Amino acid sequence: MNKSHFLILLISVLFFSCKKENSSTIRKTTGKVNNISVIIDDQLWNGEIGDSIRNKFASPVIGLPQEEPLFTINQYPIKLMEGFMTDSRNIIIVKKGDKNLFAIKKDQYAEPQNVFHISGKTGEDILAIFEKNTPQIIQIIRQTEIEECQRINKKALLEERIFTKKFNITLDVPSDYEYMVQDSNFIWLKKELVSGNTSLLIYQVPINAIKNSNNLVSNIIKTRDSIGALYIHGKEPNTDMITEEAYAPYFFKIKLDGKLTYETKGTWELRNDFMSGPFINYAIFDPENNRVLFLEGFCYSPSKEKRDSMHQLESIIKSVSVLKKEL
Repeated sequence: MNKSHFLILLISVLFFSCKKENSSTIRKTTGKVNNISVIIDDQLWNGEIGDSIRNKFASPVIGLPQEEPLFTINQYPIKLMEGFMTDSRNIIIVKKGDKNLFAIKKDQYAEPQNVFHISGKTGEDILAIFEKNTPQIIQIIRQTEIEECQRINKKALLEERIFTKKFNITLDVPSDYEYMVQDSNFIWLKKELVSGNTSLLIYQVPINAIKNSNNLVSNIIKTRDSIGALYIHGKEPNTDMITEEAYAPYFFKIKLDGKLTYETKGTWELRNDFMSGPFINYAIFDPENNRVLFLEGFCYSPSKEKRDSMHQLESIIKSVSVLKKEL
């Protein structure tokens, strides 16, 4: 083989290798948080199957003063999937097929991505598969959207040193939050919005003040109301923040950073005033440090939807890591 033939062969191999490498590069997903792409033909979308999808994925978010959908749904016909590489983070593909199927494929077209495949021989089969697997689908999508929000938050964070020094924790708080109040066992951070603001509270109380199981829910509400009386006030006298009495909060028992935690979702209001909004409160039981650590987010945005603001606050709180007590 002469030199010219060798050079041509070498260039061809290098070109093919580079092309192959570029073609295998995984694209990054794009799109707003809490959006879902549903790939389904119009005939199914406009019938009972479409109704079921909307009822499940556009159901109202609990704990908000006005109804807002759990997810924003964007529907596309199946033919758009033929040769089409979508970059949505969450995709649900629903169609009739030769067999009944439910499958989850991670990062099928981009990353991070969830693609849920649902197919059935009949409409009844599709509905049965969908109803059975909806809780799992919602759980996976919610976790993915929390992680996406946390990824965005990490682009610019506040210094963690204060959180560590006061509360022995790490917490990923975006740098657009500002300190409003700092006390020995309390921090209030606020971010201004075009039509309002969002706030993050961090505080702790001795574990004996909360742990009575007979009055656990009541003790959590009393604690957050006492914090409002001390630190969160309106412009007029006697207008401190309290848990709205007209609506009972939602309570959930979960694990956060491996610790027993009580999640409370509800509505706050200013006593003797007209200001109100949603809140989410996490009471983390930390017996090693003989305390209950409270992380709370609340929002005031009277002319704007609040779902995504509360979602960001939840993503911040769920980034918490309680450090081990030094010996």
